[in-house]
Amino acid sequence: MKRKIAFLAAVFAVTVVLMALQKPVFMAWYAADAAGLGFGAWLAVLGHGLSLDMTVAGYVTVLPLLMTLLSLWVRLPERFWRRFFAAYFAVISVVTALIFAVDVALYEHWGFRLDATILIYLTDPKDAMASVDWGTAVRQIVLAALYAALMIWAYRRVTRLFDGRPTGWHTALPGTLAMLLLAGFDFLAIRGGLGASVANVSKVYFSSEMFLNHAATNPVFSFLSTLGDREDYAAAYPFFDEATREEKFAQLRGDCSGAPVERVLREDVAHPNVVVVILESFARTIMDETVDGEPVMPNMQRLKEEGVWFENFFANSFRTDRGEVAILSGFPAQTRVSIMKLPGKSRNLPSIARSLGREGYATSFAYGGDLNFTNQASYMYATGWQELIWQRDLSFDAPPADWGYDDALMCDWFADRVIALSEGEQPFLAGLLTLSSHTPFDVPYAKFSNRVLNAMAFSDECVGRMLERLKASAAWDNLLVVLVADHGYPYPKMLSYNEPLRHRIPMIWTGGAVAGPRTVGTYASQIDLAATLLGQLGVAHDDFAYSKDIFAPAPPRKFAYYAFNDGFGVVDSLGAAVWDATGDRVVTATNPDLLDVGRTMLQTTYTDIANR
Repeated sequence: MKRKIAFLAAVFAVTVVLMALQKPVFMAWYAADAAGLGFGAWLAVLGHGLSLDMTVAGYVTVLPLLMTLLSLWVRLPERFWRRFFAAYFAVISVVTALIFAVDVALYEHWGFRLDATILIYLTDPKDAMASVDWGTAVRQIVLAALYAALMIWAYRRVTRLFDGRPTGWHTALPGTLAMLLLAGFDFLAIRGGLGASVANVSKVYFSSEMFLNHAATNPVFSFLSTLGDREDYAAAYPFFDEATREEKFAQLRGDCSGAPVERVLREDVAHPNVVVVILESFARTIMDETVDGEPVMPNMQRLKEEGVWFENFFANSFRTDRGEVAILSGFPAQTRVSIMKLPGKSRNLPSIARSLGREGYATSFAYGGDLNFTNQASYMYATGWQELIWQRDLSFDAPPADWGYDDALMCDWFADRVIALSEGEQPFLAGLLTLSSHTPFDVPYAKFSNRVLNAMAFSDECVGRMLERLKASAAWDNLLVVLVADHGYPYPKMLSYNEPLRHRIPMIWTGGAVAGPRTVGTYASQIDLAATLLGQLGVAHDDFAYSKDIFAPAPPRKFAYYAFNDGFGVVDSLGAAVWDATGDRVVTATNPDLLDVGRTMLQTTYTDIANR
């Protein structure tokens, strides 16, 4: 029995080592990119990459684990086990070696680790091979052969540990329980741990230097995890032929960076420090709610009067991952897919962080939870955030809640951080994502009996206290704070998932850099924040094709667009239109002209994804 357990432990451990070996080879292969990074960077690549190496090892260990369990009860010839494992590990070795060899060769040209994109080119092998010179082909074949030989040699040594002899029931029964326990550990390795986020490429991202993140990525995982991502996005919503779609979208584009805009910031503030606080689930319906005459969000109500208040502002989606991309990249939300979960495509998106980084801004983003969730870390690093700070980097006396450190801890910490950053000479963009107003709404607060309203009130108090601290500091005079929700919330419960009110959210601009309080009645959504913010800062934003500067003169047409699970909604000053793809039906159309706007936005979004 001990040999059976030792065999499984060895399979897992040897696989982890063989996967980890790819990293120094990859960095040595691209020595020019790795030059000057230091030995610590090499160790960091190995350490951070271990998570996905263990996930791959977990998958490799599944079949040996099942066969070992079988061997407890079934008598088979020893030569059967030897031949079976020899064949199994040979396949694992060859496939892994081929993936690694191809990945190493393509990285030079693609700039990212191997994914299922390569299958597009393999549909025509002749043309694919035509672009590969014989020298490169021979070199990569040799690399694959050497690596496969090393893996086969290592696995043969491991296989010698296997004992295929069946045992009596008195040993097989506890042995089965031991196998089930090992299966549990193997499942955790495959899943990526006990946290909220499952194994994904984002788990190994740790640096603003993308080469290091790529070096830490396991190419086997990167390739296999994207095999299901071959959807024909361009064909998802074929409302118009391509020429008509382009013509219609040209009338909606928001790239008016050259147009004069109405300024809402102080004229004497050329390069204000910018803080973007993304408020978890801050729905407009909740912000406006009262309980026995007492407002649920008194701080948001107060800030609304003190700053620039956007009266008719909407979320682009019902999920945080899509809301973040809409806010930070000006890219519309999708229906049944999330571009944040497609690292090969999300890295090409424009972003506020990248645009301000080019202007000399330092950029950092903070979250009290796990930024690996839904690939947030990979998206943010790839789109210009130079520093990410999250739960693993923080330590407070109080334990974290289900989603991470609560807003009281994070808002106090973030206020200190902003004040410290303002003492430097470099302008900065600092982001914060709150989390306490997320289900299960478990907060250290007791003001309202309704759990949802109570959690929202807690977050409101935390954010309000944070802004009061900033207002009392020297940082305030040169600070622009953008408060915007990531999405709405179904409150009250009878609020339909697809109606406009479900997606209506608050956005407030405040800070010493704001010229004065005002209310903006223009209809807009999260995707319009990028152009509006950059326009106020005098930064070009022509790469944000969907984002319209709210303060720019018309055209383009001003409207709020959003997507739900399988459909879209559009709202403007004349009415609304909601379309449901499941039944191919118009849910409502008080302004029928908006149906074409929604169709154009949805089709263009998916065509764009297909081309990235």
